[in-house]
Amino acid sequence: MAERRASSGRSPETHVIDYRAAERLLDARDPRGAVQLLDRVIAAHPENTAARLLRARAFFAAAQLRPAELEFTIVLEREPDNAFAHFALARTYERAGRPEQAVRHFRLAAALDPNPEYLAAARFED
Repeated sequence: MAERRASSGRSPETHVIDYRAAERLLDARDPRGAVQLLDRVIAAHPENTAARLLRARAFFAAAQLRPAELEFTIVLEREPDNAFAHFALARTYERAGRPEQAVRHFRLAAALDPNPEYLAAARFED
C-alpha cells in the first residue's frame, strides 16, 4: 500500500474523495471534469468497476461515445449481469446510430431487470 501511495503521491482516501467529487460533477453537468477525476482513480485502481461505470456515464454525457462504449464493455466483462450497464451501452449504441446492437443490450437489460424503462426500450413486441 505504501508503495502505491509513494508512486502516485495520493492516498486511497484521496481516490474516494475524487470519486465522490466526480459524482457531484456529473450531477452538476460537468462530465469532462468528472472524467478528469476518474482518470486518476482508475489509474490507481484499474479493477474498480464502480469508477469505470461512473466514467462511462461521464463519457456518455460528454458525447464521447467510443470511450463510453469501451468503459461500459469493460464493466460488462466483469459484471455480465449488470442491467444498468447493458441499458447504458444500448443507449450509447443507439446514439451512435447502431440500432441492432442497441436492441440486443436493451433486451438483455430488460431480461435482467424488469424495470419499466428497460422493458419499454427492449421493444419485445416488435
